[in-house]
Amino acid sequence: MDKEKLKANIEAILFCVGGAVAVNKIVQATGEEKKDVVNALKELSEEYGKNEKGIQIIELDGAYQMCAKPEFYDSLISIVNHQREYSLTDVMLETLSIIAYKQPITRLEIEKIRGVSSDHAVNRLLEFGLIQELGRIDAPGKPIVFGTTEEFLRCFGVKNTDELPSVTGQQLDEFKKQAHEEIFAETEVDI
Repeated sequence: MDKEKLKANIEAILFCVGGAVAVNKIVQATGEEKKDVVNALKELSEEYGKNEKGIQIIELDGAYQMCAKPEFYDSLISIVNHQREYSLTDVMLETLSIIAYKQPITRLEIEKIRGVSSDHAVNRLLEFGLIQELGRIDAPGKPIVFGTTEEFLRCFGVKNTDELPSVTGQQLDEFKKQAHEEIFAETEVDI
């Protein structure tokens, strides 16, 4: 298949599926070599990346998806009249950060890090589609392990979790200091 026909084929696949499609699935569907598919995807991404286009092709952890560019969301919202807005509390953000950096992780491990129950935060993050159940580990009670989703990657604008910012030892010490000050401030009693 020539390059333009391959690109058109990939474009049709991404458009019709709507969600992210793994490169291997595209290779299987087109019957083309992986390197040719990857090159065609890169070219399509560049073409859609031009300013005059309203849609783009994004990569999400080795899969590709066609979606609207963020600068056109307001127009889309006015048509669809349904904006999916997350209201993430500090507790939920903290829990999500732990999951993102430590995945796969169990609820018990999250609670050990946080020092308090995380049931509500985990359940809300599951509802929002930012985390998912990855399976169960072979331990008493067969606890569920959690990890982030493609929706998480989309919301935070990263291709994969390797692109998340790293935390230095100094930053970690500062975070611990801030947490200690917050706990101390909450336990003070006015006299």
